[in-house]
Formats: sequence, structure tokens, C-alpha cells
Amino acid sequence: MATAIKQDLAGETARMHEVLAAQKASFTAAMPESLAVRRDRIDRAVALLVDHAEDFAKAVSEDFGHRSREQTLMTDIMPSVSALKHAKKHMASWAKGEKRKPAFPLGLLGAKAEVVYQPKGVVGVVAPWNFPVGMVFVPMAGILAAGNRAMVKPSEFTENVSALMARLVPDYFDESEMAVFTGDAEVGIAFSKLAFDHLIFTGATSVGRHIMRAAADNLVPVTLELGGKSPTFIGRSANKDLVGQRVALGKMMNAGQICLAPDYLLVAEDQEGEIIDSVTKGATALYPTLLANDDYTSVVNTRNYDRLQSYLADAREKGAEVIEVNPANEDFASANGHKMPLHIVRNPTDDMKVMQEEIFGPILPVKTYKTIDEAIDYVNANDRPLGLYYFGQDKSEEDRVLTRTISGGVTVNDVLFHNAMEDLPFGGVGPSGMGNYHGVDGFRTFSHARAVYRQPKLDVAGLAGFKPPYGKATAKTLAKELKK
Repeated sequence: MATAIKQDLAGETARMHEVLAAQKASFTAAMPESLAVRRDRIDRAVALLVDHAEDFAKAVSEDFGHRSREQTLMTDIMPSVSALKHAKKHMASWAKGEKRKPAFPLGLLGAKAEVVYQPKGVVGVVAPWNFPVGMVFVPMAGILAAGNRAMVKPSEFTENVSALMARLVPDYFDESEMAVFTGDAEVGIAFSKLAFDHLIFTGATSVGRHIMRAAADNLVPVTLELGGKSPTFIGRSANKDLVGQRVALGKMMNAGQICLAPDYLLVAEDQEGEIIDSVTKGATALYPTLLANDDYTSVVNTRNYDRLQSYLADAREKGAEVIEVNPANEDFASANGHKMPLHIVRNPTDDMKVMQEEIFGPILPVKTYKTIDEAIDYVNANDRPLGLYYFGQDKSEEDRVLTRTISGGVTVNDVLFHNAMEDLPFGGVGPSGMGNYHGVDGFRTFSHARAVYRQPKLDVAGLAGFKPPYGKATAKTLAKELKK
């Protein structure tokens, strides 16, 4: 059996190399890639998603154990279609060269300078399981708009979605334009070692480190969309009812399995009880029942369910109070599945797993602070997060939080929403990622910004004294430029 698996891996690796070579050859032969061709590819990507939206929703639900049709349509299909349409609408303006000013006085002498955006070639896409369709096709908007080809490795943890994607893509794209490769982690490792012209990975920070090392052997530029512990500042001036509704929605959507989910709350110590009551009320309003509720998503598999339960056990053992938000008092212990109610963790300490690891599930630690500066210092003492949230009506406090912290992105008086703005760059910083996509930022990420300078007929080098033998002109240029 082991020999057969190795042979299969060797065969799949060989096929990946063949497709990469074919895509690179096709890309080179087609240069320059016209806007009309790019539009046609975007149209085909939209058609694939719209034609098979229901199929994808069923596949996602099968992979998760349960996820509602509506959620997949809203969080995977709709954002992908919106991103693709946005790129199609704006890519002609994005693709125009940018005029730049030549150094004085070369512009007066007829010199010209510009930046031309060229496609890079073949982009590898390694996608996660939590939004298995969206995390392929949202970045695909920038990839295709920029004029690239794509090779995709979807997650092995959502095997039904991956198999469906592998079956459907050839119906809409030639293999020289887009290809999908399924398989386990070994296939993913082989995929990440390919000599792409760019590689984008979305997933865990720990895996991102391995991806970056693998890409380094071929000097492949990478965009890493990772995660981390996105903090949520609750200012004393915040509308508490609003906080409860919006935090509960953001934390319980997809059962908290979102890289941008609010990971923990920072609450004024004299308002802790009020905030916990508000979040509990918000969760109850959204999901009065959970086990048989079609709107509530299951934890994706046993491994992740057990991981989350171990976080709760660890928190209890180390002195935290764990509040289970179970509005209908349902018996989850006897349930046949991986649905899990929201758990609020009071008095979390830094030695607990819930404060050390990205939670990626329906667990919400609540830390208290005496002053907002204490909360800011706590965030700054830890890794820079992918998202940061602030609730409050105090503009000076808001400015203090935003100017004294660094994160991938920010939403004020809500959570997650900065990611839904197609004209804002999406990406992390440091351990939460590198590089951006969405809109024009995605187009530029997947493009090469090529500098083009056009020299006038005049002997510029001679006039400036750059040509030997060095003399008066050289001395004059140096004297002029080397001043304080």
C-alpha cells in the first residue's frame, strides 16, 4: 500500500510539473494577454460559480457535517462573483501604465518614464477548508484580471468540494489556463515546491512558514493570508446592545471558523458582566436552538472538534470560568455530530491555550482592562493580528487604538466587514500574513510593475559628466547634488 501511495504521489507530482510547463509555455506564446481574453476568463469563472452554486453548497455541507445552503451562497459564492465582476469592470483602468516624472531636468529634455503592469505568468493557489470555494475564486479575480494562468490546490479536509472543483474546472477552462489538483498533505507539499511565478497561500501561520520555505528554493514570491488572534476593543462608550448583536454574529458565523473572527474581547472591568450578557443575548437571538438549526454550522471534523474541547478543558483546569450559551438547553454530549455552542471564557490567562492559539471555533475569551492603554499594550505585546475591531463612540479613544496598534485591517463598530470592501486591500502583517489582494491591490499583487524609461536623443550622460574622462561637468554635478 505504501508503495502504491508513493507511486501515486510521484505520478501526481509529474503531472503538476507537466501542467506548469504547459501553462508557462502557453502564457509566453500568448503575450501580451489581451483584456478581451482576460474578460472572457472572468466570465467563465462567474458562469462556473453561478451554474453550480447549489452543487457547491451541497458539497460544502457534506464536508462540514452541516452548513446551510444560504451561508455558502453568501460567504463563498457571492463574494467570489462580486470580486470577479468588480475586477472585470475596473481592470482596463488598472492595467493602464502610470506616468512617472524623470529626474530633473531630464523631463524638460524629452525623457519619459512610466510603470507598465505585466502579468507574472502562472500563479499557484493553495486554499483552506473554511471557505473552500471563496478562498479560491476571490483571489482568482486579481489573478485573471492581471492576465495570469492558475494552478489550484484546494484543501484535503473538504474533499467533496475539492473533487467537485476538479471535475467542473475543465468544463470551463483549458488546462493551460486553470487546473485543479486534489490530494492529501503530501500532494500539497509537492505543489508548494513548484516553480510558480507567484504563490498565494491561505491558512494557518504554522503551515505558512513551511509554504514560504518551500517557495524560497525557487525564489517564488508569496502572498500569505494567515490568521492569528484578532482582538476586539470594547470602549466604555460603546453601544452595548450593538456590541452583543455584532460580536455574536461575527463569532458564530461558520461556527467561528473564520480567520477574521473576533478572537477575544477587551472589555472595561466594570462593564464585563454587561458585555457578556449582551453577547449572550445576541447569540440567543440569532440561534435560539442549535442542534437542529439549519442556519448553524458544524465544526468541520473530529480533529478540530476535539481541539476546541481541549481548549475548554485547559481553560477550566487553569481557573477560567466557562459559560456555555445554550439557549434551548440542548444535549450536545449525546448528539451525533460536531455542532458546538458558543462558550464564553471569563478570566483567561496567558498560559491558557485559548490565549495562545488562534481559536477558529465558537469560543470567546473576555479579558478586562482598567484603562484603554492597558488593552493597547496587551495587543502590542503579542503578534500583529489579521484583523482588529473597535466598538465605541469616543473618537479620541478610537484614534488612540488605531494609531497605537498595527493589524492587517480594521473594522470600527462591527467585525469582519473590512474584508467585504472590494476597494480595500485585504492581508495580514507579520505572523498574520504578507501581501494583499482584493480590487486593484489584488491586480497589482499578481502583476509585475515594470519600469520603462525612454531616453531623449541628447547625450545626457555627457552633459551630466557621467562619462570619462571626468572633468568640469562631473565636478559641477557632484557639487550640486552633494549638498546638505
